[in-house]
Amino acid sequence: MDFTALGGSVQRTCAPGDPTSGLTALTGAGYTYAFVPRQPGFICRINSLPNPCNGAPVTAYWSYWHGTPGGTWSYSSSGAGSYNPAPGTVEGWSFGAGTAPTQAP
Repeated sequence: MDFTALGGSVQRTCAPGDPTSGLTALTGAGYTYAFVPRQPGFICRINSLPNPCNGAPVTAYWSYWHGTPGGTWSYSSSGAGSYNPAPGTVEGWSFGAGTAPTQAP
């Protein structure tokens, strides 16, 4: 989880078991989320950031990434609600203009 664009830091946590979606991995790792109002499925806030929700403009939104430990990030072409992460892979979220998290998976 890359909160650096919001004045925070990169946080690494694990979701137990085999999450069935990116959203269950996110909540299993201890994070909360909210969707953009009137746009269900598009993440507006993670752990209440940004506050208030900015409506997810192109210049700053929560982007969703996949990777393998020690590898590189790949931008997700699927939404977190429909993507089923494989056990042992890494899910990343970064707030900004669609840039990858600042630390490798």
